[in-house]
Amino acid sequence: MLKLARFLSAYKKECVIGPLFKFLEACFELIVPLITAVIIDKGIKTGDTACIARMGAVMVGLGVLGLACSLTAQYFAAKAAMGFGTEVRAALFRHISKLSYSEIDDIGMPTLITRLTEDVNQAQAGVNRLIRLFLRSPFIVVGALIMAFTVDTETAFVFLAATPVIGIVIWFITAKVLPCYKTIQAVLDRVSLLTRENLTGVRVIRAFSKQSFERQRFSETCGDLCEKQRSAGQIAALLNPATSVIVNAAVIGIVFVGGLQVDAGRLSQGEVIALVNYMTQILIALIAFADLIVITTKAAASAERVAEVFALPTEPDETDKTETTKTGYPRLVFDDVSFAYKHSDVPALRDVSFSVPAGSTVGVIGGTGSGKSTLINLIARFYRPIKGKITLDGKDVRKYETEELRRKIGIVPQKAALFKGTVRDNLTWRDKNATDDDLWTALSIAQGDSFIRSRKDGLDAVIEQNGRNLSGGQKQRLTIARALVGKPEILILDDSASALDYATDARLRKAVRGETKDMTVFIVSQRVAAVRNSDLILVLDDGRIAGIGKHEDLFENCPVYRDICLSQSNDKEAA
Repeated sequence: MLKLARFLSAYKKECVIGPLFKFLEACFELIVPLITAVIIDKGIKTGDTACIARMGAVMVGLGVLGLACSLTAQYFAAKAAMGFGTEVRAALFRHISKLSYSEIDDIGMPTLITRLTEDVNQAQAGVNRLIRLFLRSPFIVVGALIMAFTVDTETAFVFLAATPVIGIVIWFITAKVLPCYKTIQAVLDRVSLLTRENLTGVRVIRAFSKQSFERQRFSETCGDLCEKQRSAGQIAALLNPATSVIVNAAVIGIVFVGGLQVDAGRLSQGEVIALVNYMTQILIALIAFADLIVITTKAAASAERVAEVFALPTEPDETDKTETTKTGYPRLVFDDVSFAYKHSDVPALRDVSFSVPAGSTVGVIGGTGSGKSTLINLIARFYRPIKGKITLDGKDVRKYETEELRRKIGIVPQKAALFKGTVRDNLTWRDKNATDDDLWTALSIAQGDSFIRSRKDGLDAVIEQNGRNLSGGQKQRLTIARALVGKPEILILDDSASALDYATDARLRKAVRGETKDMTVFIVSQRVAAVRNSDLILVLDDGRIAGIGKHEDLFENCPVYRDICLSQSNDKEAA
């Protein structure tokens, strides 16, 4: 929890006022047993109804003041806790958005979602309880002990004997239950992963009639979660009864010793009742403290998981404003670049070198797993090479500010991703000031203007979450148009026309070549037809450059490229 304490810095006032009012409530509560003793010894014993009424009114008044203090403390505790949760979520979201692809791949999206939601909620609940009870419960225990000594020293030693035993029980159970809660949160990650897989892959699951298999998998995981929660609950459940047994044994001791003191005339009946009340207050305070321990234990486990995400390094920024772009240099240069994914012993790219002049159209082709997507991800600095150097206009891509670099590059990923809103909202991600003419121009190049014009609201037509009200081809055309808005210097089409028919794909490639002028275009595709007219074709094979050149030269001199061509057409068509 201490690692996240900085998010409470804006709520220092609430963190002071809340416990202060709980402290006042505890003070009023500690006075009540003394008033009870007065009512018994002076009111009931002597039949003084006026004393009873007077002391009863005082007791009611203390109760009202205690309630007011409790409500005030609850208000400030809730305000601080909610503010803390909001600050942590916002900061965690910002941090996640700055993580490199490598770190996100490593920790996994389901885990990040669980930590951003469930774990932050647990930490928030812990902060609320801490502000309200952390000061009150110990003060009640210590205050009740002190008040017991003011009533009778000999009987109060029963309190001293019970307190360390209770403390040992609380420590022992807490030490046992904390690892359980960490395990529970890890299993929650698995539940989140299964849920996400089933929701995103629901069509595949139904197509293969695997519903029963997935239900079984989910049931087993939830069963594991239930078992671990039950185990933690069984340990935590020992806390209240164990402390209650000890406290009730202490009450028996107080009544026994107090009775002897009353017999000897050294203690009144009212004082014995007061001592029992103090022990009862200790019991209630310890039960509340035990509950606080359980809540804060969960919160501490969750806070640790949140802190682990904050500890992940963000995308390094080596911005060097003294290094500038240079004229006369190729638009893009790969110089002996190698790259390996985290926890992988096999490089995804090895010793890749090539240069691309401005305004060129570059085709990237190769078999599955040859490194095509990895290569274009390095251009945009989503990953960083482990060896070699990549320069854009003569400047190392690592030296660019992230926003400046991404503004130069328009990327259309393999999987089309659209967001809930309108067509206009989705197209203006790169340039919020783009005019309608700019949007229609981009749509025209992407071959998407016709189906947008056919819609009643045109650019203001609503797009559902992830574009589920559009076909695959329509989504791809919109993502291509989105990348074109703002006129990037480099356009990367990562197998982004796979859902288009051949005629539309051909028109798209013709429009991109004819209307992007000085834009450097990378076309990553499995289709030879998509790259054969490129100014330069990169042929990748198992992470290495197998060939660089134009279609005709590669067909003659590159066996890998020739095999790809022949697998998609006959000899005459391929040539």
